[in-house]
Amino acid sequence: MSGPDYSFEAAATAPVCGVDEAGRGPWAGPVVAAAVILNPADIPEGLNDSKKLTAKRREALFDEINARAKVGTGITEVAEIDEINILNATYLAMRRAIDALPQPPAHALIDGNRLPPDLPCTAETIVKGDGRSLSIAAASIIAKVTRDRIMVALAQQFPGYGWEKNAGYGVPAHQEGLKRLGVTPHHRVSFKPIHKMLYQEN
Repeated sequence: MSGPDYSFEAAATAPVCGVDEAGRGPWAGPVVAAAVILNPADIPEGLNDSKKLTAKRREALFDEINARAKVGTGITEVAEIDEINILNATYLAMRRAIDALPQPPAHALIDGNRLPPDLPCTAETIVKGDGRSLSIAAASIIAKVTRDRIMVALAQQFPGYGWEKNAGYGVPAHQEGLKRLGVTPHHRVSFKPIHKMLYQEN
């Protein structure tokens, strides 16, 4: 299977940014989005959907993208997720990422099938975009590495949930930690499993 290419970018009005997020599904931690404007004359080799790359390769590409492209990141914290729900929190992180770019884009390529409202430029959605568009692939790497680093830091403050390995997803080790240690301020109370733990009838 061929990897992502630059055809979506080439067909749009420049400058074009790719946008992707990390952390919609986990039970703990923020949602992180990234927006990346690649330089078509200087695209790092080996960009792909962050999930298809090893952690080591993601880290190396993270540095290369930051050095050779224009990058913006946007974070929506747990309190905001609980207040406005995960979908709106994802939209907000994406808008913040685009706003954080050092150059305003003329067009945005958004991973997925839903367009965030109130974007500052024209935009289109691309389903499985992180495997089809080089800019979205770059954004997926920035978002994932940024979020993984946040979760590693949070794991040091709140050990016992395995966040440094599971990034806050509801895997067995995380569930065990919750049973043993209870809910932290970084857990998403609006998520059913956490809500149930907090409000289950004794």
